[in-house]
Amino acid sequence: MFRAAEIGLFSGLSGDVFSDAPAGYLEEPRRLFTCSSALLARPRTVEQVSQILAVCNREQVAVVPYSGGTGLVGGQVMPDGPAPLVLSLERMKAVRDVDVAGNVMVVEAGAILADVQDAALAVDRLFPLSLASEGSCRIGGNLATNAGGVQVLRYGNMRDLCLGLEVVLADGSVMHGLKRLRKDNTGYDLRNLMIGSEGTLGVITAATLKLFPRPREVATAFLAVKSPAAAVALLGQMQDSLDGLVSAFELIDRTGLAFLSETMPQVRLPFDPVPEWMVLAEVGGGVGANVEARLMAVLEDAFETGLASDALLAQNVAQRSEFWEVRESIPLANALVGSIASHDISVPTHRLPEFIAEGQGLIAGFGDLRLNCFGHLGDGNLHYNVFPPKGAVKQDFKHLAADVSRAIYDLVAAYDGSFSAEHGVGRLKTADLERYGDPVKLAAMRAVKMALDPNGVLNPRAVV
Repeated sequence: MFRAAEIGLFSGLSGDVFSDAPAGYLEEPRRLFTCSSALLARPRTVEQVSQILAVCNREQVAVVPYSGGTGLVGGQVMPDGPAPLVLSLERMKAVRDVDVAGNVMVVEAGAILADVQDAALAVDRLFPLSLASEGSCRIGGNLATNAGGVQVLRYGNMRDLCLGLEVVLADGSVMHGLKRLRKDNTGYDLRNLMIGSEGTLGVITAATLKLFPRPREVATAFLAVKSPAAAVALLGQMQDSLDGLVSAFELIDRTGLAFLSETMPQVRLPFDPVPEWMVLAEVGGGVGANVEARLMAVLEDAFETGLASDALLAQNVAQRSEFWEVRESIPLANALVGSIASHDISVPTHRLPEFIAEGQGLIAGFGDLRLNCFGHLGDGNLHYNVFPPKGAVKQDFKHLAADVSRAIYDLVAAYDGSFSAEHGVGRLKTADLERYGDPVKLAAMRAVKMALDPNGVLNPRAVV
């Protein structure tokens, strides 16, 4: 526990900023990493963040930036070493400005993603980042991990959705970069360096985000497809025929729906019987885009060519929500079943069918395990998770976890893919980065870390 002497280092700050960290700040969702104790700081201003980091840098106190706590690679928990300071920006949640004409919004890092989405809708705009955790994850964490989600296909990930950043560096200096410019060719791109750095190079305190026109017409379809190869072919046809209006294209396999039946029977499933492979696709456009009729035309061609065997088109907002509830509930069902090993991987889209088939063979070599393969087919990102046989428990198979993951990651590398598509590296995957990362890139990353954080106080042992 931290005592008055430790808190006294920050005597110039408001008395309500510091406390001993409650248990919720000392573990991550899967409890793979836990911390016995920490000092919790909850500043209200960028000036307070600056003062806190300046003191921690001087005293060489480790700082763990904390956002919504929803990360899955342990970046928000430091389990080893002296008790750290957990720096939460949850009180810095203001929407500082909304510029409708410029299609930008300036928000503080502690703003919850769903609140940012709502603030955009309030001015008839769209902030398109969409994640299952959007009710609790925060913009700072979204930026620090370069979050993706279901609409990357059309709008990109957080790097694509951000124009500028306000960042406090390790020594307490503040980088004022909240410009709203689409063009700013003035040297190194420090904004994109900070995005995805997982709190190891600086603490993001605010961001200028891109807004988009809100789609006036939306068409959502749940499809039964012949195979992953058919899904990739169908994606190509939809992209060609719909002029880039496809915003989501999610691949789902039968196992995902089986897990929903086992653990969440209240979720209404779209097909009975359940096909082996499915796609959840969504298209959006402006008034007069006629997206529903155009989508139906593509689906008719897919039926004729054998790419799809069944389709359900959402008839109203409620049915659209039901469709998305299925997709968003799959990770929850996974957690209830209990995975032996989970993998957030990406592979070039055109090679995904081949990868999926070869990966199924790999998993079969470990015995009667279940594979749940689902995710963002449109951008090549799959969640490729391995589970025990039905009726068994994961604890009886955890001895296989390291070998299963090594086999999958080796296969991903052979396909020129990534072992971390959207979750980041954190502390969970540092050894994987050493194994699969380019040595020159790793050396450059260490050099950047040393230049910006020479005392190593920012999120020690995360990423590098």
